[in-house]
Amino acid sequence: MLNKIILTFGLVFSQASLALLGLDDLPKFPILQQVGDFDPSSLQKFYNKFTDAEPDYTREDRMIAEIEDAVMDGDVEYLPLKGDKEVFSIYMEPDVDKPKGGVIILHSRGYHANWSSTIKPLRVGLAEKGWHTLSVQMPVLEKSAKYYDYVSVFPYSHERIDAALSFYKQRGVDNVILVSHGCGAHMSMSYFDKYGDGKINAYVGIGMGATDYKQKVIKRFPLDIMLKPVLDVYGENDFPGVIRLSESRQNLMDVAANAKSAQMVIKGADHYYKENGTVQTLTNTIDTWLSGLR
Repeated sequence: MLNKIILTFGLVFSQASLALLGLDDLPKFPILQQVGDFDPSSLQKFYNKFTDAEPDYTREDRMIAEIEDAVMDGDVEYLPLKGDKEVFSIYMEPDVDKPKGGVIILHSRGYHANWSSTIKPLRVGLAEKGWHTLSVQMPVLEKSAKYYDYVSVFPYSHERIDAALSFYKQRGVDNVILVSHGCGAHMSMSYFDKYGDGKINAYVGIGMGATDYKQKVIKRFPLDIMLKPVLDVYGENDFPGVIRLSESRQNLMDVAANAKSAQMVIKGADHYYKENGTVQTLTNTIDTWLSGLR
């Protein structure tokens, strides 16, 4: 009898807590308009599920072959995946006695783990500031593929994220941060939607919400149910969609109510941080925020 009373009280208390926090309305699918002959709601039906869609492994292999020998800063690491597969990554160790932690970096759509505009400066710059960095190759599709095309292959990114987490765990690195840019942010949000953020210590999303013309984010980002600190950072001249959704992202972060979470804007920067000095400002901003969490 006592156990029933305790269980009932626990259920009532948890439901009341969810209502107070606004978490009774968990991340859900928005209503999407048809794009030509394509109904994007079909993507919602199979969101985070494996379908017939697969990454373009041939293009991925070709990209890796072009960049592998050009890696000068850091070491190439092939992380083990299921089925005797591997994923290309670049690891860089900081030249300090006491590293701050380990950063996993996910690149944007159609690029690679040593992409010169944002990813390489970040992985090298954060290593210079005392962080282990591991830049991981994300799934790619053909060059003309759009956001809606990539949604179907999001599940393939999950095991790559887990492989990177295991990489640091095996090396005894406890303070692990996930940093992702553009479509890499979509993939990480997909991962958190399915598995939660319990395996990381903090998350940094760069240019979150970037899609294509007339294409909307398939499912609301789970920022309201994330337990770890989140830094939402974007450029002053970022894509219109990224800027337009910044208020809703902040509202979701407010529901999570983590006092250490923040939203920041990099002045003069576009989505790719090509403007002189902006990627350095981005690196400094991320390092300063992360260092403040310790």
